[in-house]
Amino acid sequence: MRHRSLLSAACAAVALMAAAPALAQVPPAPQPAAAATSDAFTYQDMISANRLGDPQVSPDGRYVVYSVTTTDVEANRRTGSLWMLDLNTPDAAPRRLAISDQGANTARWGGDGNLYFLSGKSGTSQVWRVASPTAAPVQVTNLPLDVNAYRISPTGDKVAASLAVYPNAADLNASVEMGKAAADRKSTGQVYDRMFVRHWDAWNDHTQNHLFVQSIGRDGKATGTPAWVTKGFDGDTPSKPFGDESDFVFTPAGDAVVFSARLAGQTEPWSTNFDLWKTNGLTGDGTFTNLTADNKAWDAGPVFSPDGRTLAYRAMARPGFEADRYQIVLMDVQTGQKREIASNWDRSADTLQWSRDGQTLYTTAGDVGSTKLFAVDTRNGVVTPITGAGHVSAFQQTPSGFVFAQDSLREPGDLYFKTLLGRELPRRLTQSNPAFAAKAFGEYEQFSFAGWNNETVHGYVIKPVGYVEGRKYPVAFLIHGGPQGSFGDGWSYRWNPETYAGAGYAVVMIDFHGSTGY
Repeated sequence: MRHRSLLSAACAAVALMAAAPALAQVPPAPQPAAAATSDAFTYQDMISANRLGDPQVSPDGRYVVYSVTTTDVEANRRTGSLWMLDLNTPDAAPRRLAISDQGANTARWGGDGNLYFLSGKSGTSQVWRVASPTAAPVQVTNLPLDVNAYRISPTGDKVAASLAVYPNAADLNASVEMGKAAADRKSTGQVYDRMFVRHWDAWNDHTQNHLFVQSIGRDGKATGTPAWVTKGFDGDTPSKPFGDESDFVFTPAGDAVVFSARLAGQTEPWSTNFDLWKTNGLTGDGTFTNLTADNKAWDAGPVFSPDGRTLAYRAMARPGFEADRYQIVLMDVQTGQKREIASNWDRSADTLQWSRDGQTLYTTAGDVGSTKLFAVDTRNGVVTPITGAGHVSAFQQTPSGFVFAQDSLREPGDLYFKTLLGRELPRRLTQSNPAFAAKAFGEYEQFSFAGWNNETVHGYVIKPVGYVEGRKYPVAFLIHGGPQGSFGDGWSYRWNPETYAGAGYAVVMIDFHGSTGY
């Protein structure tokens, strides 16, 4: 393997962990400078970088809308905006959409060609739409609470919105009044009679995420009293704290909603038993059908096939283990019969998308340090990789290929295009951080060695900026948490190894046993 001296340092760093008592006898390592070179990538560069993501392709395949978040470090503030690119014009420059001026996020195309998005310019986060990029926006929902996630029905005549409400309230208006009373209360103490008390970075305020459905009139505005379709369900959809609209979906006919959720009760903190539930209509009668009661582990991400006959979802097998492999399951909507596909594929599927002909499912999955886009044949289970090295964070289909957001250890996320199963290199569509072209980054490569039980363990080594062969460098040995995670070929805004390389360190990252993607 190339760069033997640096890789030897990497293996030595691993060995030092097992020889801790002898560390006192090791001579001190040379200390790096504040920056290896004047053009080295630094921590300040990382926190001020633009963040691109969430690509959404129009139904006709012509446009892609995506989000860009910019950071004002001095003001300690981030601002999001929506951008659009014409895919039919190869040399076209992306343009910022005017709807971003008062805040816009979570753009989604409707089947009718309208572009829907969330905006807080009315005072609360609501669903809006535009008929064309230059048209005036129309407010779709006017709910008394923030919309945290939404779906437009396949026929475009309904909207499902997730709101944080008090589950024991009689109706939506009663929940709003309970929230006002809680805000006006002088005392700050809270009483908890069950877990969770906290979700990641937010205290449990006794509300749950529930779904409400409204009809959309000919004028594009939601009408009528919102139907609380998950009324009586003791749980969150989307799940807290990281769930989104992939946790729920309209049925093809738009007459019910299927959602992934875990019953709270007294066992929520140690349960991973998310099931797929179907509302019995859209009246909010408090009754539901459990579509996956036979599986006591996690069921997630329901997506209906184009013909509406098959429901695809992802399922874990081991109850209580949150990092189990997600297997792809197909359910016959008429009979409820289920079958796994690609069961011998030893990877964990992420978000699923159906091909337009309904014969293929596309998904991303961690794969030996990379996160690739894969095609899964629903007839024979054959799995074919579409992308190579790097980390695909999101993707969308076009009539001729894919638009996907990809990053790496060297670069933050940008959009690329690749034809269907073509062997050509992806074509870059955006340059979200042009200033990085003048920055110096450490070169990196993947390596492997024999670990416990003689099993292969993989890792990455990143050379310090300005690396000189034969010179000694201090080593920053980064250890990922989890353990259900991976230190792979992907960009990070938290533990970015290139910031260490820019400071003159050689960086070693090991995907130890239990890491994802192996």
